[in-house]
Amino acid sequence: MIVVDKLCYRSGLRYVNAAEKFIFSIITLLFCVVSRSLVIAGIAFAINGWLTMKKGRIPGALYAKLLAVPFSFLILSTLAVIVNVSKVPLDAYAIPVGSFFITGSFQSMMFGVQLIGTAMASVSCLYFLSLNTTMTDFLGVLAKLHCPEILMELMLLIYRFIFVLMETASAIMVSQKSRLGNKDFRTSVDSFGKMGAGLLIRAFKRSNALYDAMESRCYDGKIRVLEENHSAKRKEIAAIAVFELVLLGITVWRKMI
Repeated sequence: MIVVDKLCYRSGLRYVNAAEKFIFSIITLLFCVVSRSLVIAGIAFAINGWLTMKKGRIPGALYAKLLAVPFSFLILSTLAVIVNVSKVPLDAYAIPVGSFFITGSFQSMMFGVQLIGTAMASVSCLYFLSLNTTMTDFLGVLAKLHCPEILMELMLLIYRFIFVLMETASAIMVSQKSRLGNKDFRTSVDSFGKMGAGLLIRAFKRSNALYDAMESRCYDGKIRVLEENHSAKRKEIAAIAVFELVLLGITVWRKMI
């Protein structure tokens, strides 16, 4: 998560209007989910990848590693759809195991491919938004959409405390390794339990310290964050509109045939 936060601050698309990126990501995501089309998924995945790596200057190898995480979960979950154990062999494949068959149908295979394609295209939409938009810009977009203030404050505080806990956990792990706290399985389990207990105690201490710091700075129940104003460009708006219209046209055409 720290890597994602660093990348969004270094992105070549960081200073593009956040509302444009939000609208592009969400509408494209909706088209991917509603259409369930491999064509739409392929186009969305390719465009998001190109924008993220080419325009956002995110390293391709790192982007591939980020995509590998949800892809591995998708493969494991899709196996439950395309693999069946039955006494009757199905039309796609059948591997005999005693009196049973490990088998699957063409319909389930196509559904699995469609599921993976749609999910990966949707993930690429969210990666485009998260890798090119800072948290403050994202909260600014939510504020313009009249999102409840309490929800945005919780998002900001949780986001901040994730990094605080990760930093603390990293320091504890370095300390444990320097004292051979992971020399065997039993010691590793004991060290992990102690780290969890230590994190809980330190989380309470850091939260109290943070609240005291906010109170000393006249905290009145609202967290006010300065955001940079990046005006929307007509060329970018036109490009987004054309792209979404193309996706709409493909979706309507595939529903009609």
